[in-house]
Order: sequence, then structure tokens, then C-alpha cells
Amino acid sequence: MTKYKSIWISDVHLGTKSCKADLLCTFLKNNHSENLFIVGDFIDGWKLQRGWNWPQEHSNVVRRILTNAKRGTKVSYAIGNHDEFLRSWLNENLRFGNIVIDNHFDYVDLKGRKWLVTHGDQFDQVVRNWKIISFAGDVAYNMLLSCNGIVNVFRRKFGLGYWSLSKHIKSKTKQAIDFIYKFEENLAEHAKRQNCHGVICGHIHTPVIKTIDGITYINDGDWVETCSAVVETMDGEFQLLILGADGKMKIESTY
Repeated sequence: MTKYKSIWISDVHLGTKSCKADLLCTFLKNNHSENLFIVGDFIDGWKLQRGWNWPQEHSNVVRRILTNAKRGTKVSYAIGNHDEFLRSWLNENLRFGNIVIDNHFDYVDLKGRKWLVTHGDQFDQVVRNWKIISFAGDVAYNMLLSCNGIVNVFRRKFGLGYWSLSKHIKSKTKQAIDFIYKFEENLAEHAKRQNCHGVICGHIHTPVIKTIDGITYINDGDWVETCSAVVETMDGEFQLLILGADGKMKIESTY
């Protein structure tokens, strides 16, 4: 059992076949924190509208978070674009048990620095202005995720580890690289205007810790491809954790 000051997770996409709910449940069972931030797209409302898919593993994740909240973990849920149906209730002081729900949160770390915590979809021009294109892109992305499963069936037969086709294509496509770069810049610029030391977000499924124009940009990744999280240790260090091929969370980078 590892204890942290805070844990950030996002883009779990409960309700989809690609969600790694069992791995997330194990992570939350073995890692406790005073604060847990769910940084958007926890439930995939878009996918559930097209067809219901909710195995027991997905309920186990919800139960685990509710149990942690009951035992004293302060849980904050920042809404994303896939669970945007929650935004229509925000003016009613939205809570789910002990979980506080909002578009974004301010967080002050152990060193007294202020962070903006937000999913990030409101800084994605495609999501904001061309929702039909965004939906089409989501369908294409889910097709790539399905291909991941097929590819890795054959890789396992040859004793090879997990490899993400969708992640590979995203990292090699110029349009995707340009989009990610612009998204990161927009969020860093907004955080600077809010007098924040940095921003912690999700949305683009690309985990990283980096500095952009003097602002620390942290993306905690996802639980459909990378299986990653960001934590603040009890010593005030930020760590990006990514699931390794051996099934253990490894420190990818620190701040």
C-alpha cells in the first residue's frame, strides 16, 4: 500500500470495451491518497448512447472510489466532454455522495503552488466548434482501439508485450502532433492568465510532464491505452506513473 498526498486519473471511459477497469481498480486498491482527482471522461456517455456496455469490472471501479471517499479521501470530479451530461446540473451544487463535481478545480500543492485541474476539452477547438466532426473522430478512434486488441492477440502468440497501434498512429501523424501541441499551448497560456504555477489535465490521452513558456503542463493520460496516473508524494514531488509490461506501475517522469 502506497500513500500519496494526491492522485490524478482521467479518461477512464467506463462504458466502453477498451476501458482497463480491472487494472484501474487494482491501482486504486493499492494506492491511497488524501485527495483523488478524476479529471474528466470517467464515464463515456457518448458510447453508452450508442449501446449499453457495463460489465461488473466497471461497477467495481465506481465502488472502489466511493469506498475511498467514505474512508476520508477527498474526491473531486472535473467534467469532460464524454461525461458532459453532468454540466447541465452544475448550478445545483452537484455532488455524488462525498464526491464534488465541477468543470475545474484549483489545487495548492505541498509547496504552496497553485495548479489548475481541468479535463481540457473546453480548450479543444474541434470539440467546441465542430461537434459532428468530434463524434466522427471518436468513432474512428474506437475502431483503432478495437484493432489494438486484434494486433495484441497475435503479439501474445509470439511472446511479445502489449503494443498500441492507436498510440503509434497518433504519435506519427502530423495532424495529431500539431493538434496535441496546440492543445498543450492553449492550456498553458490559460493557466498563466489564472496566475497558476501549472495545469493538470487529460483529454488527449498523452501522458507527459513538461514546461511550456514557464508553466508546468501535466497530462495524466488515460485508462484505455496507456494506463497512467499522476501523483504528488508526501514529499511534494509530482510523479507520472505508467503501467509497465510486467503489470507494475513505473515512474515515467518526475517534477
